[in-house]
Amino acid sequence: MRPHETITRSGERPTPPSSIASSMPVSRIREVMELAWADPEAIHLEVGEPNFPTPEHIVEAAHEAARMGLTRYAPNAGLPVLREALAEKVTRRNRYGARPEQVVVTQGGIQALYLTLRALLEPGDEVLLPDPAWPNYRMIAHLLGARVLAYPLVAEGGFLPRLEDLERLVTPRTRAILVNSPSNPLGTVVPRELMEGLLAFARRRGLWFVSDEVYDEVVFDDVFVSAGSVADPGERLVSIYSFSKVYAMTGWRVGYLVAPPDLAKLVTGMQEPIISCVNTPAQMAALAAVTGPQDLVREMSDSYRVRRDELLGVLDRGGLPSSRPSGAFYVWTSVSEAGVPSMDFARSLIEREHVAVAPGSAFGELGEGYVRLSLASSRQDLLEGTSRLVRFVRLLGEARC
Repeated sequence: MRPHETITRSGERPTPPSSIASSMPVSRIREVMELAWADPEAIHLEVGEPNFPTPEHIVEAAHEAARMGLTRYAPNAGLPVLREALAEKVTRRNRYGARPEQVVVTQGGIQALYLTLRALLEPGDEVLLPDPAWPNYRMIAHLLGARVLAYPLVAEGGFLPRLEDLERLVTPRTRAILVNSPSNPLGTVVPRELMEGLLAFARRRGLWFVSDEVYDEVVFDDVFVSAGSVADPGERLVSIYSFSKVYAMTGWRVGYLVAPPDLAKLVTGMQEPIISCVNTPAQMAALAAVTGPQDLVREMSDSYRVRRDELLGVLDRGGLPSSRPSGAFYVWTSVSEAGVPSMDFARSLIEREHVAVAPGSAFGELGEGYVRLSLASSRQDLLEGTSRLVRFVRLLGEARC
């Protein structure tokens, strides 16, 4: 009998669930979140979600849209006025030309990623993905039946892609490379020269380049460069964006992609059997976000920068090696001194110190020995939780001696 197969009373064997779906790896970040939610005393440093409310003018735009009756279907690719505004945003703020017909509005950045990889990959094709990386990349690849070629992001390389690693991994079956800058979980930003080199590598190897830029405006050191701004004309490039992190709109589920016109048209058609369209009030909220005042975006980013510097001070004094993020809102810190697997460490930290962090192993094999701390938590929780983490690492380390 196949896994999950049962026999009905009539003796018939029902069709079992898809083996691909049922074998998809679960998110270990979600596992930690659920443990933390069960602890009313838990300090939450595991969730990549801004602790700021959605700005009031954005909320009001959705409210007004609903009151005016803008609650019907929208075009598959999104409201024309929003696509025009997003093309203008990309041209002005990301510094590369984009036309409205290249923009597709999606149900968050995650759906933009899924649609893109679904459009580019056949089952058995290979895709170059970073390690450590947001675990949803691997989950998408699994659902698509694609083979993951993990390229390392390690301390010796500044937690950045290395061209020699990519050249070693690529095969004739490789179809695409995904680059995430600013990075979740590392907070690293790919500098201009390296981005040019990565694009040249993809061009030379005939690969599609998928640039995940959902943290494009959460940057600290003025070093972020969009792939599109250094790409050649006609590049096989898809750029992914989201309103979730930049505008504190995680639950609104609005994202978008920018692609060559032919691919954008193909992806637009793929929307119909999946979601038809993003809900109209949420699109009107997104329009208010991208066309309205941007000072709140800068204020949130400045707050994350202050928290970064204070947090790194606590970790430095505690002797825990850490990355210095230039973007996104995460700090990647080593807990190898504790001498236990990162998932076991995360579970014990909740149980004994009431602090939730994301285990490094949730982000890939090379994440073992690390944890991710979210700067999107309040300053008080961040400093208290990190102090407890440092103390707990020392305690476990001393117990080993």
